[in-house]
Amino acid sequence: MSNVDWQGKHVTVAGLGVSGIPAARVLHGLGAVVTVVNDGDDERSRAQAAELEAQGITVRLGDGDTLPPSTELVVTAPGWKPGKPLFAAAADAGVPVWGDVELAWRLRGQDGREPAPWLAVTGTNGKTTTVRMLASILEAAGLRTAAVGNIGVSLLDAVLGEETYDVLAVELSSYQLHWAPSLRAHSAAVLNLAPDHLDWHGSMEAYAADKGRIYEGNRVACVYNAADPATEDLVREADVEEGCRAIGFTLGTPGPSQLGVVDGILVDRAFVKNRQKQAQELAETADVDPPAPHNIANALAAAALARAFGVEPAAVRDGLRNFRPDPHRIEHVADVDGVAYVDDSKATNTHAAEASLAAYDSIVWIAGGLAKGATFDELVTGCAKRLRGVVLMGADRALIREALARHAPEVPVVDLARTDTGAMSEAVREAARLARPGDTVLMAPACASMDMFVNYNKRGEAFADAVRARAAESV
Repeated sequence: MSNVDWQGKHVTVAGLGVSGIPAARVLHGLGAVVTVVNDGDDERSRAQAAELEAQGITVRLGDGDTLPPSTELVVTAPGWKPGKPLFAAAADAGVPVWGDVELAWRLRGQDGREPAPWLAVTGTNGKTTTVRMLASILEAAGLRTAAVGNIGVSLLDAVLGEETYDVLAVELSSYQLHWAPSLRAHSAAVLNLAPDHLDWHGSMEAYAADKGRIYEGNRVACVYNAADPATEDLVREADVEEGCRAIGFTLGTPGPSQLGVVDGILVDRAFVKNRQKQAQELAETADVDPPAPHNIANALAAAALARAFGVEPAAVRDGLRNFRPDPHRIEHVADVDGVAYVDDSKATNTHAAEASLAAYDSIVWIAGGLAKGATFDELVTGCAKRLRGVVLMGADRALIREALARHAPEVPVVDLARTDTGAMSEAVREAARLARPGDTVLMAPACASMDMFVNYNKRGEAFADAVRARAAESV
């Protein structure tokens, strides 16, 4: 169904939302007979359904498990779990299931334009930052590009919109990759692998396998993390085009076919004429904002993908210098009374929090929220020597408190039971009481936010507001 006449094709779109609504509209515009099915039947869903129905699209609310008659293709929102009855019915009927990424991939070039190659990124943490770094580097090289995919810009818009691109920097989640069987990137990177979304995938093995789909059919480079052997294992298992290379990145001195760091310089020993004996300087660690170890790793992965696409070293340097991180990602908020306050609300799992905690020497840690089934013993063991104190909040804070009692019993802990809007202000006050000049108060919760906040952005904003209020008081 790559280059078919969509006229009259019966397509079921599973889910209203940021991917389902655009997919329904695109398919309807191509002449397909579109039916949208949705689990919810609330006020918002009814309003969305009314807009689609006004365009001639059928919508069935509160009935997301039944496959409509005559369906020839299901296009699903990425978050719908594979075990839903709708997909079992599709399998029984021999009906293929695509995600919106797969649909975008199949539609590229259908308007007669030469399709832009995809440089794709996945991983448990760091995807958005790496993709935005990559887009900045590509722009510095004078290429027409965009950061798209799971980052928030629709791939369908990028593929079918009026603007043309030389190359796309594409962020892909494990959900999206699960539903994208024919995706074949120019080059791709898996940044890291740690347990996450296991309730959706069913096991760590299934989660890793879906991440590994990003390497399938790569033409030029499969970029992996030399410090995370599981990512290299995925490269070994991938079926790639002949001549595609495995390219590692490391925070240490790189070997041949790797990018790494030497004396504060990001260097390339992969895309040089004599990689056995030569290395190409790309940038300084000071060009990376912030220069935390895991962010240097993100920069190296972005540089590897850009170099695989033929970008010159100067553009790597300029792109990294031009890049500014999104809010709530190791974001320095203020210095108050000699103490730095850092917002890493985006650290919603233990792997992300571990990277954040490793960036500072003496920390008062604000943590807690929804654990999503995580355990914290390994995280606490790794950061115990860096902790001046800990302030805990949120629904599953007891899990972290118990891990601290086991592995860092000497570290003072403040346990906040309150969950009202003033809880973050109290957390910052308690952290300030524990901190000493030269310390960092780091909010890296290692948990999701939805027990107390709408999302991690709102949690980060609450922290920043509380810090700024404290700064105003200290003047």
